[in-house]
Amino acid sequence: MHEKFWMAVAAAAAIGIAGAAAAAEQYPNKPIRMVVPFPPGAASDFLARSIGQMLSKDYGQQIIIDNRPGAGGLMGSAIVATGIPDGYTLALIGQPHLVNTLIHKQPGYDAFRDVASITEVASMPNVLVIAPNLPVKSVSDLIAYAKARPGQLNIGSAGVGSSSHLAGEMFKAVAGIDVVHVPFRLLGDIFTEMIAGRVHLYVFPLPAVMPMLQQAKLRPLAVATPRRAVALPDVPTMAESGLPAFRSESWFGIVAPAKTPPAIIAQLNRDIVRILRDPALAERMLAQGAEPVFGTPEQFLKLQQDEYARIRKLVKDIGIEPR
Repeated sequence: MHEKFWMAVAAAAAIGIAGAAAAAEQYPNKPIRMVVPFPPGAASDFLARSIGQMLSKDYGQQIIIDNRPGAGGLMGSAIVATGIPDGYTLALIGQPHLVNTLIHKQPGYDAFRDVASITEVASMPNVLVIAPNLPVKSVSDLIAYAKARPGQLNIGSAGVGSSSHLAGEMFKAVAGIDVVHVPFRLLGDIFTEMIAGRVHLYVFPLPAVMPMLQQAKLRPLAVATPRRAVALPDVPTMAESGLPAFRSESWFGIVAPAKTPPAIIAQLNRDIVRILRDPALAERMLAQGAEPVFGTPEQFLKLQQDEYARIRKLVKDIGIEPR
């Protein structure tokens, strides 16, 4: 009896393995949804569309970009974390995926347990941008101007817990200035308010604001990375601007729901990495302020674990209480 039982278990396991392998071999045989937790025009949206277009050509299947802004990225992360683990739901995430589990008592997902890492896809400098009517020409001018007007200037963000919020809070702390945080849901609203002069400064991931800078509708003061951005060669770094303690950059990567078959994760990693090696895509990304970065799923997971520890300390230092 025991022998028959274990033979049946072994047969069932073999069938399951064969079925998973067959599914992986056929993948993909229908459109793939890539959730972007932020609105059209955001840095993550630009990256998702750039990668999605090339992946769609390779697979012969549509990559549907599904923008799900809200709650600083919380909604988008929750969708992929609770998605069916069959390879047809992906998400392009950044720091907010981690931050939201630290600033919400019930975020609805675990940043690590509920998703499977595929690969990092890009890193980019954050750039301090000001409204066109603000009468300052440098970071030191801005700090002096803000200190002379405590509580009178506004700093925008994409929502509490977003990368722009954390970067803005870091800038406030390092610069020692008192400015009012104003969260937004839509990127277009942020631009409208900044151009009108009602929001005075914002720390953007560079690709999100490049069109406004190219049209000279907003003004960049400094990039928060050790070296100047390829896309903004004339804009100084924070260190060059006298604020070396402020360093801030954003990263993005692709994840799937936990328990997505390892063969599918491996295939997606292999195919996305190949896309990111394409010189034409790299040139397009660099022109928009993003640098292609890629690696194994394990390397992307390690990046997130290290970032989680860093952000947890930052959230505590800033004094953001879980709500």
